[in-house]
Amino acid sequence: QVQLVESGGGSVQPGQSLKLSCVASYRTFGNCGMGWYRQAPGKKRVLISSIGRDHSTFYSDSVKGRFTISQDLATNTIYLQMNSLKTDDTAVYYCAANLRESARLCRGTTFNYWGQGTQVTVSS
Repeated sequence: QVQLVESGGGSVQPGQSLKLSCVASYRTFGNCGMGWYRQAPGKKRVLISSIGRDHSTFYSDSVKGRFTISQDLATNTIYLQMNSLKTDDTAVYYCAANLRESARLCRGTTFNYWGQGTQVTVSS
């Protein structure tokens, strides 16, 4: 049984900050990496940031320099620190995890588990 639970969303004004958290609960899987997607109204869900077990990170151009992803492998938690928020950042933010039977099976795989999402609204 796998469960991803996001928290930290809310409503802020442009220029302000928010920090999202996602806790992954699972027993026997290997963690191949986790990340954050977002889906704005009327748009597709897109990957904005990810982090691997080796702490390597990815950021989309739209958030690079403003958002920071981090993780605590001991608690299977990832965070997304979002600074200098813009109205274009308004979206539902989803946590994603790539969990396999073993970490040896990670190569070439992608996210296969998702959270329920948390709303982030940036408005003046």
